[in-house]
Amino acid sequence: MKPAKIRQISATPNSWNDMLWGEHYRDALAMHLKPCLTKLYGFHFLKVGHLSAELATDDCPISHQVNVALQGDNIQVQADPLHLPFESKSVDACLLAHTLSWSHDPHRILREVDRVLIDDGWLIITGFNPISMLGMGKLLPGLHRRIPWNSRMFSQMRLLDWLSLLNYELVQRGGFQVLPWRKQGGKVISKHLPALGCLTIMVARKRTLPLTMNPARKASGKTQLRPVIGATQHYRQNGKDQASGR
Repeated sequence: MKPAKIRQISATPNSWNDMLWGEHYRDALAMHLKPCLTKLYGFHFLKVGHLSAELATDDCPISHQVNVALQGDNIQVQADPLHLPFESKSVDACLLAHTLSWSHDPHRILREVDRVLIDDGWLIITGFNPISMLGMGKLLPGLHRRIPWNSRMFSQMRLLDWLSLLNYELVQRGGFQVLPWRKQGGKVISKHLPALGCLTIMVARKRTLPLTMNPARKASGKTQLRPVIGATQHYRQNGKDQASGR
């Protein structure tokens, strides 16, 4: 298994239009993300990366949506995804649309997103599937250096392992196929063999468990009763003394 952190990626896309069939991937992702986005709630929705900023998320109930990237169109905050300029636990949901695919340090991006997400916050990750038809193109000489084949294609099991270390609960995961040269667009593979689809979606929630018990809750818990051993015997003895006139 190749290490997660590498030196640098030779070429990164600044838009979906910079890759072959990129507009088809963008539209397909936007369509499959609609059921996930409608379940989100909160005040702040963060879209990290150029590709995340171009995805249509109008169906999301969270009205305040912020696009973060180093450069590009429709960017509200110009910043490095490795150093998000937001306070800890200030964001309700975050979208990483292929952000990890062209990152030289995906672990650090996940840690930054985990820092700014609130407890029980939502995290959506999309990427390319390494065991798909698109992933097989990385084996062809010369093609693996071109976009999108030069991207880092992480399996869902590997991403799930990273999320479990950060204490995230997987809510939903799936895959689907996009065939731009066919009118059906790969519906057969998406329905019967989603594990072979070229695009993957993972939805997870941040879970935080207290490491120590809250002293206030511990004090307001069960009331400790004093020992009452021999109380009945003492009551009967006092009753006999009163009856005998002692």
